[in-house]
Amino acid sequence: MSEDKFNYVLRLADHAMILSERLSQWCGKGPALEEDMALTNVALDLIGQARLWYAYAAELEGKGRTEDDLAFLRDAHDFHNFLLLEQPNGNYADTLMRQFLFDTWHYHYLQALKQSTDQQIAAIAEKSLKEVTYHLRRSSDLVVRLGDGTDLSQQMMQTALEELWRFTGEMFMDDEIDTAMHAAGIAPLPSDLKAAWDAHLADVMHAATLRLPDANSWMQKGGKQGVHTEHMGYLLAEMQFLQRAYPGAQW
Repeated sequence: MSEDKFNYVLRLADHAMILSERLSQWCGKGPALEEDMALTNVALDLIGQARLWYAYAAELEGKGRTEDDLAFLRDAHDFHNFLLLEQPNGNYADTLMRQFLFDTWHYHYLQALKQSTDQQIAAIAEKSLKEVTYHLRRSSDLVVRLGDGTDLSQQMMQTALEELWRFTGEMFMDDEIDTAMHAAGIAPLPSDLKAAWDAHLADVMHAATLRLPDANSWMQKGGKQGVHTEHMGYLLAEMQFLQRAYPGAQW
């Protein structure tokens, strides 16, 4: 159980860490000053959440590793984030749609985690939920504004949704770790959250005049098991360069 819990908490940390790294790449390049600041603030929220999860994972592991070790000294196959989160930023529509799809999952998942029998997990979830509630409200509003905007903005949002859709199924696939955590009362089964995710998506897509892809489409998976897309290696090379080039470096 202790190893399963460690790997489970590590997943939560990796989700936040990898998406934070992606969003931070927009810093100074946003489509407008307000959005540049907003994307950077969301990235900062996520890095803060990642630190909390990594610190707890390191405590559970009990091998003396720190949050920095877990973030910067693991290879791609040791990360267990959703494939969705490592996808390139692309254009602003791609980034925003990726954010919205994850925010919707993240919000409902943290709501369920507040009921965890593990007090530390419940506390981190409750703290993180305050930020993620804002993330979801913001991304939902922008999806509607751009989807129901100009012909060009609608086309770009629809294309982004269709390109990213194949990575969404993984968020609701239960595996052995999910099942073990659910049996212990520590976490919900991802599959149990699909209905709430679908309902929110349907509402937002209707308001945004966007078409949801076929729910039975083929879905790509593997991120939770450490099997990643080609983009992951490049992302980690940038994210981990300083620590690997100068081990133990401090500011």
